[in-house]
Parts: sequence; structure tokens; C-alpha cells
Amino acid sequence: MNNITSDILALSFDSISSPSIKVNLPEKLQGTHPLGWGIAWYPNDNQAAIVKKDPVAHGKNVQLDALADWNNFRSTVFFCKAKGAASGYTHHETQPFSRSFAGQDWLFMHNGDLDKAELAKLHKDKSRFLEPLGQTDSELAFCYLLGKVMETDARKLSDVPNELLLSWFEQLDALGSADMCISDGTTLACFYGTKSERKLYYSRIAPPYNPTSFNSDTCSLNINDPRDAYRTALIISSSEFNAGSWLEMQAGQLLIARRGTIVWNSQPNYQQPMLSFLPKTPVIQDKKGKFTQTQAEQAQFHQSIVNIRSITETEGGQPLTYRVFEVNHTTKYNYSSPVEHSIHTFRLQPLEDPIQEVVNATFSVSSHAEEVRYEDVFGNQSIHYSINQPYTDLSIQISSRVKIYATPPDNYSIAQRRTSIPLVWMPWQRQMMMPYLLPPELPETQLLELTEYAMSFVKRNDYRLIETLKDINLSIYTDYRYVSGSTSLNTTPFEIYMSRQGVCQDFANLFICLARLLSIPARYRMGYIYTGVNYANKIQSDASHAWVEIYLPYLGWRGFDPTNGCMVGQDHIRVACGRNYMDATPTLGTIFKGGGNETLTVEVKVREILE
Repeated sequence: MNNITSDILALSFDSISSPSIKVNLPEKLQGTHPLGWGIAWYPNDNQAAIVKKDPVAHGKNVQLDALADWNNFRSTVFFCKAKGAASGYTHHETQPFSRSFAGQDWLFMHNGDLDKAELAKLHKDKSRFLEPLGQTDSELAFCYLLGKVMETDARKLSDVPNELLLSWFEQLDALGSADMCISDGTTLACFYGTKSERKLYYSRIAPPYNPTSFNSDTCSLNINDPRDAYRTALIISSSEFNAGSWLEMQAGQLLIARRGTIVWNSQPNYQQPMLSFLPKTPVIQDKKGKFTQTQAEQAQFHQSIVNIRSITETEGGQPLTYRVFEVNHTTKYNYSSPVEHSIHTFRLQPLEDPIQEVVNATFSVSSHAEEVRYEDVFGNQSIHYSINQPYTDLSIQISSRVKIYATPPDNYSIAQRRTSIPLVWMPWQRQMMMPYLLPPELPETQLLELTEYAMSFVKRNDYRLIETLKDINLSIYTDYRYVSGSTSLNTTPFEIYMSRQGVCQDFANLFICLARLLSIPARYRMGYIYTGVNYANKIQSDASHAWVEIYLPYLGWRGFDPTNGCMVGQDHIRVACGRNYMDATPTLGTIFKGGGNETLTVEVKVREILE
């Protein structure tokens, strides 16, 4: 763009980063009006912002990346403004603007022109705190927004209801062109006005970056700092860059981003999955003759149903029922020479508990052996199998019929369940949970990087436990690719974090690692999933599946499936659990003599039985 009017660039990273930014301004001024630029950020994620401006700069390649030499040019939020022709602009009238409010600095940028006289009428708060330094309509709009925040007793943008924030921008939009960005250092809100003369674009980029350079006629952005190789970022720009996948904002659209992810969008046709989670509606079937929750509440004395299978209605009156599945799991081994002696452990029988009932299960092995059935230390139904006669082919089969009972949605309104991070454990609780709190043995540098990644979810969700866990679950689903055969049993969580691809056990291991780094107990769960017609990842119906279970205070163990981006429900059939894959693997064995080369085939079929 040779004739710059005004350009804005806003960045939100999942962790602190040091992007390289260059602003290209014309060599010659147009008329007598100056050009210039401004950049603002929160050094090392502190609450105080740094703003650097030059209201009269011109010439190509304004080297903002020179700031990268500063140790404190690292932040999760960056605002950059290249302004065009306007008379009388001084340093305190050059954007971005910064103001201190509620113990932190707030940043603001605006593209366009507003009716200043009408805006002054709209801005009713005449306190000295909200008095502009300069004469621009943009700064007055900034003061107006902060005044509205103060009226609600909010201290940060996340305290303001999204629809209410949208209504404030819409009031400003009625006064002229109103492309605006505002941030409190954690949350970034961007509104695209209905009268805008320029377009506004946004894109979310995730590693591995290819390329790392993003260029437009107005500016260049490079994410080439080695420390930032695995950062995720949301970019909002009035100039479309030459790389990446860019969406054009719609008139009247408000985006709210936090830690590199859009957490709310005012447009109903938004493509990216939202960071809000509603319980799935259970399958509706009437089951008569059962003792319901409503009946319990109407009893003369307070009663609560202990057997959860007897609850057939939610508090809202929605019927709950069970679903029945038939699972056939066959494992076959073939050896180039006879195996003379081997010992195996099988964990193939589905779990029996209040919400999962094993109607029947039949187990068979092609070779006769000494068989010992037992429950292991993790509560898994296990079989110790010692074969002392030669074989070249070994087939293990189990057929199970399982009922999965629907349960009422968890009630998070109870005070004890509204938990924030960090969790506080009593000494005996920590001792009991210790196997599920220790992260994997990785180099310290890798664990530090993964900890920073985990904390980005915590900060994005204001340290709220449930929201953080659901965000991790959904982010792995959206940001990582399912690629069969891309990993092995020895692949580490850090390698998955670097490559952003893997299979279900890799995604489970990464989630477990992140949770444990946050001192949240997490365990590995092996089982099956019925994909039916509702899942894109249908390959999981033809093999055993893996997901994560998190221990939630005053709730218990709850399942998260990062491969499918959902909470564990009636589609999941639980079999074995443990600290990691080795504790819960379906088949495990040692060959003591013979064998040669081994060929393994596994076939799993899950079918729903409609009764």
C-alpha cells in the first residue's frame, strides 16, 4: 500500500514472545501532514505496558525489530499502529494509547473518525481520571470504554459480559467509523465497525511455522526468535499478509481473544470451535418404574440416591437412560520360529462401576496355559497367563456386552467445585495422588517449556480449573493433527508438542504431562470409543482408544478426550487405567525362549445394540 491511511496490527500469543516487526512508511510525505507509528506491549507479561511512538517518522523499513535487543521486549500482547495523514499530531496524540486502571495498564487503538461532539455527550463521566491528554476522538473513545468498565465494577475485560462489551462498541459505531482494539494485558478485544472504509483481517497461526515471515505492503512480521518456535498466535491486521489463512472480519463483528485463541465471537457463523462447553444432551428414553430424582426431593426427609443407575431424570426433567454396546477385540501374534515359553498380562475386560455395567464378557486364547485372574493395584481386571507349550500363532479374543448409564451433568455451582489453580492438597491427599502428580522424566529445559505452555491455558482462563482443562482438551484437538504411524511408544510429550501431530495415546500423554505440571492429578485411560456417524476420526472405532482422566476436587475422576475434543460420555467404554500406557496396555508379555520375528495384528469392533 503506497498511500497509507491508517493501519493497525494486534497480536495475542499463548506465551511471552518477541516478534520482529517492521513498518514501511512512504519516503515522501503526502502534503504537509506527518506520518508515524507507535507500538505497545507488556514487558515479560507484567501489568505495566511500554509504549514507544514516533509521530513524525517516514521512510521505508522503520526498524521496530531493533527493540528485540531489549530483554523486556517480550510479551503476550502487542499493539502496533501506523497512522496516516492528520494535522497537528503530537506524541500524546499518537496511538496506541495507554492508561492505568484497576492496577494494570490498558491499551487502545482506533482506525477511523467519530463525531467528537456526540461522543462527548455519550461520555458522561467527567472525572479527572478519565480526562483525555490529547484532542483526538480516539482517546476520548478510550476514556468512554474505561468509564463503562468502571461502571460495572469490573477490574479486567474478562469480568465484563461479552454481549455488554459489544453493546459499548456498537454505541461508538453509531458515531462514525469504529475499528477498535482494546486490551488489559491478558484479553484482547477487537471490533470492526459497520462504516469502516478499510478491511480488517484475522488469522490464528500455530507451529510449526512455515514460513516464519508474514509480509504486507504496510509491515512485516517475523516470528523467528528460537525461544518462540512453538508459540501460537492470533493476528489481527488491517492489511492482509501474504502467508497464512486469513479471514475477513464482518461489519459489526467483535472478537475477544485470550492467550492466542479466540474465546468469543459475536458472529454466529464463526468457524473455530468456541471455548465454551455445554453438557451433551443424553439419549432420551422413558424408563418406567424407577425412583427418580424428583421423587427423592419430594420425600418428607432429605434423601439422595446412592445408586446412580436409578436416577432417570435430570433436575430439569430430561430423561436419562443407558446405551448398550457390543465390543469384540482380537489380537493376533505370528512368529517366524516357535515360542517355547512366554508370560503375558491381559487387561481386556471392561470396567464395572456405578455407570458402566458388564452384562457379559467371554475371553479366549488359542494356546492352553496357566491362568490367574486378579485385580491389579489400579483396579484393573487382569489375567496372568503363562504358556509353556510351543506355538507360532497366538490369538487373544474377548467379546463383551456393556451398558453405559447416562448421568446428570456435573454441577459446578457448588462452592467447593469452583476451584482455581493452583490446587491445594492436604499432605495425605498429595501422598495418595503422588503417582498421578509426577510428570515424565524429561530434560529440565523441556519441562520448563511445557510448563510455560501449560500456564498459557491457565492465564487465558483466569486460573479457573475446569475452564483451563477444557481449553487444553479442545486446543489439542484443534491444533494437533491425528497422523497414524507418526509416533512410537517411546515418543515423548515434548516431541508431540514440537511436531503437533500424533495418535490418541500421544495426545493423552501430552495432556497428562501438562496437567501434572500444574499439580493436577491425571491418569491414563485405555478403552474403546463408539464413533458411529458423528466423529470425523472413525479410525478409533477399529482399535483401542486412549484418553485422560483428571481428578477434580469434590467430583472425582472425570474423562477428557483430546483426540476428539470432547468430554468422555456414553460413547466411551472404559477398560484399564494407570499412570501411563504401560500400566493400562491391553496386552503385555515377555518371551523367554524362541520366537524370532513377530507380526502383530489388532482388530476392534464396537457396535451399539438397540434394545
